[in-house]
Amino acid sequence: MRKIFGKWIDQYFSDEEAILLALLLALGLAVILMLGQPLGPVFAGIILAFLMQGPVDWLESRGVPHLLAVSLVFVAFIGLFLGMLLFVMPKAWTQLVNLFNELPRMVSQVQALLLLLPQKYPDVFSESQVRELIQLATAELSRAGQWVLTFSLNSIGNLMALLVYLVLVPILVFLFLKDGRVLARWWASFLPERREMMTRVWHEMDVQIANYIRGKALEIVIVGSVTFVAFALLGINYAALLGIMVGLSVLIPYIGAALVTLPVALIAFFQWGWGGEFMWLMIAYGIIQALDGNVLVPLLFSEAVNLHPVSIIVAVLVFGSLWGFWGLFFAIPLATLVKAIANAWPRHEQAALPDKA
Repeated sequence: MRKIFGKWIDQYFSDEEAILLALLLALGLAVILMLGQPLGPVFAGIILAFLMQGPVDWLESRGVPHLLAVSLVFVAFIGLFLGMLLFVMPKAWTQLVNLFNELPRMVSQVQALLLLLPQKYPDVFSESQVRELIQLATAELSRAGQWVLTFSLNSIGNLMALLVYLVLVPILVFLFLKDGRVLARWWASFLPERREMMTRVWHEMDVQIANYIRGKALEIVIVGSVTFVAFALLGINYAALLGIMVGLSVLIPYIGAALVTLPVALIAFFQWGWGGEFMWLMIAYGIIQALDGNVLVPLLFSEAVNLHPVSIIVAVLVFGSLWGFWGLFFAIPLATLVKAIANAWPRHEQAALPDKA
């Protein structure tokens, strides 16, 4: 066993750069797990600056000075952020509270429909089974509604942390945009001069991950905005809340759209029933999903992320459970990073043993 393990070590970890990269990855993971909460504003600033580096590079390629390009992109970011904070989020929160206040009426309608099942299908459903299901669902919805109504009061203790984010993150974003190249050169000065493997990994990340992250952020904004406008024109209740949900659903490949379809259909059904308005809304929702998958995604993602669907689903489950929202957002980029490291990792083939005469 020791001989087999030794050969495996010699094959994959005999290169000094590979060992250094493994140590850096382990150190980075340890910093995120141990200091993720106190360094949260720094990580958020790095992520947002990375998202906005594309527009800065585009302006600089057209002759705009670096500081002016950074200032223009930063002002646009602040304007978008304030618009979300002052107009979109309060409206969505109000609609969420109203939705939970309206849940008792919706539950009553569902109860009436469920109680008809034992009459129509007595061999399949019994009245006791249906009533137990109704009691369980009512208890869960009551707890969820109580959580939503009391969340704002319970969050007063976190107000200072929220203010820290609101003040520090914009400052850090501006500094990272302005001095990001200087900081990158300073960090690279600590690395060995011979770093072919790290360079290969970085180039693959820069081509695929940067394209994915910036494209995904833009896709969320476009899909969410178009959904809100379409739903508001069709007159459905909670249009802002549903627009945010549909926009965020693009974070989860394959299953995000399927999951968000249920609340869209339920809210439309409880508002209109099986009428023409319900059909028109579902047709509009289907068109938005089709345009997103067949038009918007090919336009935004110029470089395909070549990952097997099983790898994508596993990455979403693993990183989403570890880091929540940010884990879902970065699941595919992190899986791409793992693939890039695996492809660039040096392998020293074992020499074949000479045949005995």
